[in-house]
Amino acid sequence: MSMDNEQDFQGQKVDLKLWKRLFGYALRNKKQLTLIILSLVFVAVIDALYPFLTRYAIDTFVNPGGTPTTDGIWLFGAIYAVLVIAQSFATMTFIKRSGEIEMAMSYDIRQEAFWHLQNLSFSFYDKTSVGYLMARMVSDIGRISELISWSMVDIFWSSFYILFSVVMMFVFNWKLTLIVLAVIPPLAVVSYVLQKAILKYQRAARKQNSRITGAFNEGIMGAMTTKTLVREEANAAEFEAISTDMKKASVKAQVLSAVFFPLIISLSAIATAAALLLGGAGVNATLLGTTTFLGAITAGTLVSFITYASGLFDPIQNLAGIFAEMQSAQASAERVIGLLDTKSDISDTPEVTERYGTTMDPKRENWEPLAGDIEFRHVDFYYKESEPLLSDFNLHIHPGETVALVGETGAGKSTIVNLTCRFYEPVSGSILIDGRDYRERSELWLQSNLGYVLQQPHLFSGTIRDNIRFGRPDASDEEVAAAARMVHADEFILRQTKGYDTEVGEGGARLSTGQKQLISFARVILANPQIFVLDEATSSIDTETEQIIQSAITTVLEGRTSIVVAHRLSTIRNADRILVIRNGSIAEAGTHDDLLALGGYYHDLYVHQFREDALAQALE
Repeated sequence: MSMDNEQDFQGQKVDLKLWKRLFGYALRNKKQLTLIILSLVFVAVIDALYPFLTRYAIDTFVNPGGTPTTDGIWLFGAIYAVLVIAQSFATMTFIKRSGEIEMAMSYDIRQEAFWHLQNLSFSFYDKTSVGYLMARMVSDIGRISELISWSMVDIFWSSFYILFSVVMMFVFNWKLTLIVLAVIPPLAVVSYVLQKAILKYQRAARKQNSRITGAFNEGIMGAMTTKTLVREEANAAEFEAISTDMKKASVKAQVLSAVFFPLIISLSAIATAAALLLGGAGVNATLLGTTTFLGAITAGTLVSFITYASGLFDPIQNLAGIFAEMQSAQASAERVIGLLDTKSDISDTPEVTERYGTTMDPKRENWEPLAGDIEFRHVDFYYKESEPLLSDFNLHIHPGETVALVGETGAGKSTIVNLTCRFYEPVSGSILIDGRDYRERSELWLQSNLGYVLQQPHLFSGTIRDNIRFGRPDASDEEVAAAARMVHADEFILRQTKGYDTEVGEGGARLSTGQKQLISFARVILANPQIFVLDEATSSIDTETEQIIQSAITTVLEGRTSIVVAHRLSTIRNADRILVIRNGSIAEAGTHDDLLALGGYYHDLYVHQFREDALAQALE
């Protein structure tokens, strides 16, 4: 189990441009943000007023060194109560609005990511694991949305509170304020050094988290293979190794965090102690009628100042914590943005987009009808330059012609199909559809005219009717039934308790492979494509179902261009042309009878299969 496609992010500091872009998703909710900021300003102002009120209460009602009094205490209590109630409503406001922003951000980022995934080329999915994508779409996006929405609350409140508190402290005693603030530079140095190390281990933990997600996905999807190959113990050992790596990285990050926050608390305690020591001496001097270098200080002023000093470091710790969280989530942020910024290997030119539209906004009125003429002209293609798959490949398929591709595994059959469907594009040379390079028309134009039936059919959760209608959501129930009848799928569908409304289960798990294949054939037929591609579509089904499908194929393919990749040669005897593909080239070409008469590779392959089939029938 591996995650070779897992990206490595090695930056050693928070990327402010990246976070600015992510905060942009929050800025889309201007109404909620405005209410949050206003309510937080109000909360911070009231928080900063409490020590001022405490100073007034001590110096007025307690009056150390003088005569205590209760004159005006009821008005003071009423004002204090009003402030508490008003602050409670303001707190409710920003909590509610922050929750709304968190959900809105998750929605917007996931929507954008999902739409982006729809537009990425087949090559992206060919090399990217499901576990990687699931970790990005679920875990990372959720974490970032939560962090940003609630971090904004802490950032705004902490900033406002620090500003108001420092102003009040300077008003009370500017000399004592400078003494307290002197601890901030060493605090910044400690934060920078430790958080840099924390980020390193948090990135490693997030990378291993993606590997764990991928391992879970493979373990679940491959449960049957695991059991039949008795791989449980080996899989468990591999999973334990991945989990152990994540545990080690996470523990190291937590140890550094455990060191970081006590250091901040210690430094803030030192500053508070200094203020208490010097301020206490100032209060004593004031009561005795003398002064220190700090000037006259009342008991109320000292209590309020200590409250400000000790309270000042709470928001500073909050800001440091946010910075730590941002560093911790930096890897998640990089991976989410990396996904959103992934460029498709295949994209239409601006000129093509201008005329034919995009995948999400097609200009169908400009689409020319597709006749189905396909031509490969001097096509070269490779996944790795050192391993060419097609070299100077030429092929012309006429409209309405059925061409079958046979050959050994890795000969290039699927490559030809993928290039035809524009899942990949030629490295050099060109592929023409109806006489024009298909890159001169939109990708969607071509693929809207394709009907692709795979060896392993994929059904979506929902009913049989939903799956047949998947390519044409506006199709009527009668059209759905007609498509099913054409491939004789209606025979098993009507035997189901709920007929066409039968749930197929996740991935079609409640149906047999043959039944899923019949539904996938009906789905393609309903879409009415001009080009059919059958990629070993009957190789994984039983003989009886194969015969049912084969009887329908002749009718379905009539008048349509079709490319059939076949393992069972009995299914392609009626093809207009059979091409034997060997080492990326056409080794033999002709009809079934022509190739048998040639006595070459196809002849030997057919005779071998014929003998195997005859032996299998004799043993039944």
